[in-house]
Amino acid sequence: MAIVAGVDFGTLSVRVSIVDSEKGMLASAVAEYPLHRKREDPELATQSHEDHMRALAAATREALKQAGIPGEKIEAIALDTTGSSVIPVGAGMVPLGEYYLWCDHRAKSEAAEITEMAHREKLEAIRWCGGVYSSEWGFAKLLHWLRHNPSERGKFASAFEHCDMVAATLCGVTQPAQAKRSVCAMGHKWLWHPDFGGLPAEEFLVKVDPLLAGVRQKLQGACETSDKIAGKLSAPWAEKLGLRAGIPIPVGAFDAHWDAIGAGAQEKDIVNVVGTSTCIIGITRETQLVPGVCGVVKGSVHPAYTGIEAGLSATGDIFEAIARRANTTISQLSAGLEKYTAGQTGLLRMTWDNGDRTVLVNANLRGMTLGWNLQHTAQDELFAAIEGTAFHTRVILDRMAEHGARIERVINSGGIPQSNAVLNQVYANVLRRPVLVPSRKVTSLGSAIFAFLAAGTFKTIEEAQKKVCPPHVVYHPQAEAEEVYDRLYAIYRRLYFDFGNPGAGRTFGDVLPQLIGIAKEQRAAASPESHGAQSQALRA
Repeated sequence: MAIVAGVDFGTLSVRVSIVDSEKGMLASAVAEYPLHRKREDPELATQSHEDHMRALAAATREALKQAGIPGEKIEAIALDTTGSSVIPVGAGMVPLGEYYLWCDHRAKSEAAEITEMAHREKLEAIRWCGGVYSSEWGFAKLLHWLRHNPSERGKFASAFEHCDMVAATLCGVTQPAQAKRSVCAMGHKWLWHPDFGGLPAEEFLVKVDPLLAGVRQKLQGACETSDKIAGKLSAPWAEKLGLRAGIPIPVGAFDAHWDAIGAGAQEKDIVNVVGTSTCIIGITRETQLVPGVCGVVKGSVHPAYTGIEAGLSATGDIFEAIARRANTTISQLSAGLEKYTAGQTGLLRMTWDNGDRTVLVNANLRGMTLGWNLQHTAQDELFAAIEGTAFHTRVILDRMAEHGARIERVINSGGIPQSNAVLNQVYANVLRRPVLVPSRKVTSLGSAIFAFLAAGTFKTIEEAQKKVCPPHVVYHPQAEAEEVYDRLYAIYRRLYFDFGNPGAGRTFGDVLPQLIGIAKEQRAAASPESHGAQSQALRA
């Protein structure tokens, strides 16, 4: 028997779970931290490393208290985080600002420049992350920081993904080169590929922007899968967390990837980790290119297989926004949704409110709802949004299947599916497959599984899953809904590519980017700085 701590850093809080290898989950505690946004810059989303670490200490101590377990009995601690969430650091691993959180989209132009240069220079790694570099990913965010923080550039020593920064902090690492880096993070978000020399060459990076000179060397460090050890818990942090110093900490990963493991994912499974956004995680034996996905990376989910990542940039965030605009809550708005039937609203909702993560990889998109009449309600839109996220998921699964990623099971995990039977049934009907949902919450359970591996409790992930993963509730497709959704999906797919793709001769591909551009121009013109400049010009 062994007891470990599994940690999951989400967008607004950290969860720490105390898990027993025989009894399963003993207790779980959550501590929140602020997300920093600006109304005048809706693309900005940052968080503080100090806030994260304070919350981790508080949640760990509370979880131990609830479990009634002394910290000395914890044999390992493992952690996952959101990503790509990037922080620049100076000497001694001291942060030079806040994390560019995964949902920070300020680096759109940087991402476009990296994509253009990668294709011009025939960079092989771009093909393995879908052919388009995203504003949600590491190099784009780092370049944006370098461009907009000239006074800090001289202090810049390196940059880290959240999962690697937290592990290094807990282990007492003070030299960037000594910190282990996650294959999951570097492979999916930083163009790292072991077959192509690791990170892109210096010559490529300086062609993107001379500010990237020397960055490749500063990002060097051993890239490891999560069955390897990042280090051991340092004495100062052991005291803060209430744990025993010296326990192992495995190399971290992204939350969705470990959530998939905690949900019981196996080879040929697809896991929809549905929360504020959706991460779609596949595990496959084969390693094949899939255009438009967020990466095909050996060892990123399960060390023995290839991980495929895709997803939706907003899901729960869209549901929340619909409820907020109606001056109500999602819970209140959802009452009665189970009575809705496929397509009854007459609405078709394109769920691009935060851009498109996969398969278009286009941040210059916004949500659309077609089919409004004067009698439609916010509840109608919520149901249409659920259908829209399911249609978008089917676009992604179709793309994977077209390129050899065999899909035998669909698992809905994350924060939403366990409390939203309507969503699970709609997904089963749209995807034309049974949808499996863990019968209990699995957030941070994937972390616990990797902690058990680090402690030597289990020899394989599969052995650990059999012991600690909950059984599934199954939602079967309904024949009468499948036929309706097939018809609607054909329309959705047409709109998806015609409005979402600015190239390939698409008629409407420029509409949403132009709307975004006009709004940005008008916000800039209405800003106090703009009015001040106009006043000075008039006085002159």
